[in-house]
Amino acid sequence: MSVKVYSTQTCPYCVMAKKYLESKDIAYEDIDVSINREAAVEMIQKSGQRGVPVLDINGTIVVGFDQKAIDRLVGA
Repeated sequence: MSVKVYSTQTCPYCVMAKKYLESKDIAYEDIDVSINREAAVEMIQKSGQRGVPVLDINGTIVVGFDQKAIDRLVGA
């Protein structure tokens, strides 16, 4: 399973999403778009959104901390 979390250090919903993934023992790549401009552009291209968090779970995009969508995509 491939999980990327596009986030910033100051985003409370990003922290919640990452803690939720950790609680489910799901490994993820944390990408800080506030310091990685290429990743920010990639995130916007994938999601059409400028806000964070954006999760890429096996190629499916989840905008925001949507626990039900995350559970559905990771089979939790």
